[in-house]
Amino acid sequence: MKATIDRIEEGIAVLISTDKEPVRMTIPVSLLPPGAKEGDIVSIAIDRDEAATAASKDRVSSMIEKLKKK
Repeated sequence: MKATIDRIEEGIAVLISTDKEPVRMTIPVSLLPPGAKEGDIVSIAIDRDEAATAASKDRVSSMIEKLKKK
């Protein structure tokens, strides 16, 4: 997804997607690429981390089993 940095206020960047139906989102400025400024177009990607998800499920299952044994 691509988005335009609409504005930056108090450490928060307001982004507007360039999709047919624009979506407005806010993110901390610290997540922007170095040097990014108002008017720049940025790429946004959200990926699923299958390994981290599996590890998290294993941890939770382990905790639940320990609690059941008490």
